[in-house]
Amino acid sequence: MRTFLGKIGAVLTWLRVWTLNLLTLAVLVALVAALVEQRPERVEVEGKVLILAPEGRIVDQQVYPSEFSFELPKPGLLQTRDLVSLIRGAAGDERLSAVLLDFSGASFPGVGTALKIADELAALRESGKPVIAYSERLTTLPYLMAAQANEVYAHPSGVVSISGLGGFREYTRELTDKLKITLHNYSQGEYKSAVEGRTRNDMSAPDRRQREALYGPLWAELKSRMAAARGLEPELLQNMADRYPAALYTEAGYDSLAYAEQQGLIDGARSYPQLRAEMIERFGKSEQKDRETFPQISAEAYFAQLKPGSTEHGDAVAVVFLQGQIQEGPMGPGTAGADDLAPLIRRAAEHPDTRALVLRVNSPGGSIIASEQIRDEMVAARGRGLPVYVSMGDVAASGGVWVSTPADRIYAEPSTLTGSIGVAIVFPTLENVFDHAGIHFDGVTTSKYAGWGINQGVDAQLDAIFSRWAGSAYQRFIDHVAAGRDSDQDYIRSIAGGRVWLAPEALKLGLIDALGGIEQTIAAAASAADLKDYRVNYVLQEPTLGMQLVRQFGAGMGLEASSSYGRFASRMNGLMAMLDDISRPTATVLCTLCLVDMP
Repeated sequence: MRTFLGKIGAVLTWLRVWTLNLLTLAVLVALVAALVEQRPERVEVEGKVLILAPEGRIVDQQVYPSEFSFELPKPGLLQTRDLVSLIRGAAGDERLSAVLLDFSGASFPGVGTALKIADELAALRESGKPVIAYSERLTTLPYLMAAQANEVYAHPSGVVSISGLGGFREYTRELTDKLKITLHNYSQGEYKSAVEGRTRNDMSAPDRRQREALYGPLWAELKSRMAAARGLEPELLQNMADRYPAALYTEAGYDSLAYAEQQGLIDGARSYPQLRAEMIERFGKSEQKDRETFPQISAEAYFAQLKPGSTEHGDAVAVVFLQGQIQEGPMGPGTAGADDLAPLIRRAAEHPDTRALVLRVNSPGGSIIASEQIRDEMVAARGRGLPVYVSMGDVAASGGVWVSTPADRIYAEPSTLTGSIGVAIVFPTLENVFDHAGIHFDGVTTSKYAGWGINQGVDAQLDAIFSRWAGSAYQRFIDHVAAGRDSDQDYIRSIAGGRVWLAPEALKLGLIDALGGIEQTIAAAASAADLKDYRVNYVLQEPTLGMQLVRQFGAGMGLEASSSYGRFASRMNGLMAMLDDISRPTATVLCTLCLVDMP
């Protein structure tokens, strides 16, 4: 019996091992199949309508975590330079019969990126081929894109809704007072509003003043661009925003559609079958046998045919992207991790072909030590004799300024938010909460503040220590900016104070050297290096093979960053950040004002 049971056990073990092996093999086959399926097929371009409908967040550079994550970014043409290349390629391609736009699935990190893409779409329209925009929902920035087309249509049960900029934030000082929580604020700079939500019950006058100075010009520029593209007056867009705000209309905006068509914002409403029939009438019928439609080519398939052959050698301007909140640790989506970024800058500077270095900054700032680590490598690159330039994107403020200070020259987009030279420090202590609850603490320490934590208060000596800490961090920030701008410390202090500036004003103040995008910055850096023929070397942190497989498999399974797993992970990250903030005093150079919500 023992022998018989042993044999059964051996068979079961064999079955278990082979089952696991087969399952593993099946997963690998599925991953490989997903990879193959994701490859764009070669499609004939002649006579086709290009479908340009990007989905996801348009960013300077796609960044993926080095390890498995809940957030699996949906693949697509999401990099700004890729989108620009595609639009420019379409503009000069006589094989295409038309372009069909729909930007309702795209989101933008800021006004500057949106205006850049709108400019490219306007140039596409001027190239002569028909550009038609069609969408179910036309909110502010999708409408900015659609307005650049020759014709703009919306779904009959869709919506046209425009919103202005700005919004409201919660102010919780009354709540913390009621809960007997003591707040300690050592922030430096009267305009440094990152912590106002905790320390006040309303917006401070300086914060209101700077927000009005930022939002007004940006909103005026957006209205002007949308109106000019359709030959209308900007006041009409203001009326649209006041009557049909995007926050209140998501679909079935029949009144807004009628008003938009009456005022000339759109050319009419079409169901997709109606649009398809019109496109077939205008551009012919597709030869596809499985469905009746017009000849078309996807943006992915078209872009795959535009990619030039890569040049791996020769004089180069190296470009490194700093994107997202600056933190210690690795890079990831929305995170500029110093542990990865600092080595990237070093690798770019030490490459034998590098003749100049450009750091593209799109960040509201973050950790001081992480900003310092990145800045160290910028200083080292300049010490090698390389021209070191900075290109500021939609936002390059606070820590984004900190890392830019070693640059020879700083360029910024006309709508860049920059400045915010200040330090944010606020933390709670709960001594009154514990006292009210009847909880007491006692112990033995070998120094006065050993074991100090949020269960204890802040006495006069500790208050002085924290004040010196905040003041020294602010002074170091001032020192870096003054040295980098070859300016007087008193002058830098007079324009600092945590205030955020639009790029044209920052140029007048001497915080930047010129207005221009990343292309102008690269060209200027190449000129400084006396380069006539050169290549642009984008120095990137490549995703691991495992992450590439997971991304492709996730795309094949329909998983996106907006999935329930992604939302759960995001909420947990926010909770952990809050707990970390409560557990210890932290000094940051972060500009929360700069994170403008773009509808």
